[in-house]
Amino acid sequence: MTSSTSKSPWVLARSAQAAVATAAVVDVFRAAAVRDHYLHRTDASLHRSGLISMIFVYLMTVTIALFLVWLARSRRNAQELSPEASLPSPGWTIGSWFIPLVNLVVPRGIVLAVGRTGSVSWEERRDTALVNLWWSAWVAHALLIVITNQVAPGSMALLVAAEALMIAAAALLGLVIQRITAMQNSALGAAVPVAPPAQV
Repeated sequence: MTSSTSKSPWVLARSAQAAVATAAVVDVFRAAAVRDHYLHRTDASLHRSGLISMIFVYLMTVTIALFLVWLARSRRNAQELSPEASLPSPGWTIGSWFIPLVNLVVPRGIVLAVGRTGSVSWEERRDTALVNLWWSAWVAHALLIVITNQVAPGSMALLVAAEALMIAAAALLGLVIQRITAMQNSALGAAVPVAPPAQV
């Protein structure tokens, strides 16, 4: 049975969504300022790019923390809704995001597992596609940033492409957070255990 103290983390969800959206917008200004300094190296451009980059780092730190707290709470709710289901451990749910190369693959599966386990209304085709689109945009953005820095750090085309992917990833992540939180809210309101998803 679900715990009487369990609840869908709407406050965390809204906070994470707001932080993700804000970080994505600030990243656009950061990338533009860094490119401007690369092309026109002046004290003013150095100060501007450094300031915006610092703000972005602080904001991303807060964003990551909020998202991971939301994910940990959602994982706990999913486990209580479906006690027999196999979910990653709390430590692995958080830690996998910080291990190089592992964090390009494993976190996607964790989000999918939390979504599937925590709801009877998970629509395999639509909801899985939503998570896959978010993850593809995010990984493509990260890879494009590396390529841009190595090959053409002043390229406007690559900058626009990278930031478009960042905005897309942020919007899709907001939808993922919304979808999982809403489904858990419904399941917790029903106060009945959710059957574990069928093993493929």
